[in-house]
Amino acid sequence: MTRKQEAGRAIAQLVVVWVAGCALTAVQTQAVLVALFADWAAPFAAVAVGVVLLAIAATAGLAFSMRTTVPLMRRKRGLWAWTAGVYVLGTAGAFGAAVVTFEIDHSESALQFYAAGGACYAIAAALFLPGARVKLGALGAAAALAAVGAYAVWAAAQAPTLGEWITANGVDRAMLRVGDPPPGYALRVLGASEDGFGVDYERPASPLLHLGVEREGHDTRRVDARGCPVPFGEPIRCTDDGAGRQLVTYEGGYEHQELRLRRDGLVCTVSMDGTHADLPAARRLLSTLRPATDTELAGLVKLPMRR
Repeated sequence: MTRKQEAGRAIAQLVVVWVAGCALTAVQTQAVLVALFADWAAPFAAVAVGVVLLAIAATAGLAFSMRTTVPLMRRKRGLWAWTAGVYVLGTAGAFGAAVVTFEIDHSESALQFYAAGGACYAIAAALFLPGARVKLGALGAAAALAAVGAYAVWAAAQAPTLGEWITANGVDRAMLRVGDPPPGYALRVLGASEDGFGVDYERPASPLLHLGVEREGHDTRRVDARGCPVPFGEPIRCTDDGAGRQLVTYEGGYEHQELRLRRDGLVCTVSMDGTHADLPAARRLLSTLRPATDTELAGLVKLPMRR
C-alpha cells in the first residue's frame, strides 16, 4: 500500500472516529443531564456506569477497525491501551468543550458542541497514529482547539457595546424614550426588549414613578371607545388630562394610577401607586419625552443579551 493510500485510509478512519465521537458526546451529555435530575443517587450511578461502559465498548469497536493502521494495536494489550487513551482524552476534551459552550450560550448551540466533542476524540485517536509529523499535527490541532475555546470564553466575558446589545435583543431604538427627571428624581433604566422599554424615576421619601413605552396595540386588554380599559371586577375611571394625555385610575384592592400619552405609534405610560400620586411630575415626564442618550442607556449592557 502506497503512502497516499495509507494517508487516505487513516483520514477516513479519523472521520469515522469523529462521527462516533459526536454520537458519544451527545449520548453522554444527555445521560449526565438525565442523571442530574434523578431523585436518588442510585439512578445517577446506574446511568453513569451504563453510559461509560457503552462508550468504552463503542471505542473498543473503533479500535478493532483501526488495528491495521496503528502498530500499537497489533497486540491485545495495545488495543485496550488505545481504547482507554482515546476514551479518556476524548472525554476530557469533550468536557472542556461543554464548559466552553455553557459559558458562551448555555448549551444553545448543541450541534457545534457535539462536533467539537467529536473532534476531541478524533484528535486523541490521531495521537496514536505512526509518524512524528502526524503526532505533532494532532498536538497542534489540540492546541488550536484549546486556543479557540479560551478565546471564545474570553470574548463572551467581554461586555457588549450598547449597539450590539440593542441589535442582539431586537430592540427598536424608537421605543427608547425618556422624560427629563423632575426635580429631585433620579432616572434608572430597567430594561428593553422587542415589546417595550421601562424606566424608573426615584426620589427619597416619594412614591416611585415608572415610565413604560410600548407599541400601540401591544396591550390586548379590552377598551371602550375612549381607549379606557374595560373594568373586570374592580372599577376603573378614565379622565382627559389635557395635551393628549389620559389619566386612568384603578380603584379597589390595589389602587394605582396611569398617565398615558399616545404619540407616533407608541403608548407612553407613567404608572404611580395610590390615587394621590405626584401628577405634576408625571406630566413633566410625558411633556419632555425624547430619545434616551447612550449615557442613560449604559445600564442595558449589564443585562442578559441574546447570543
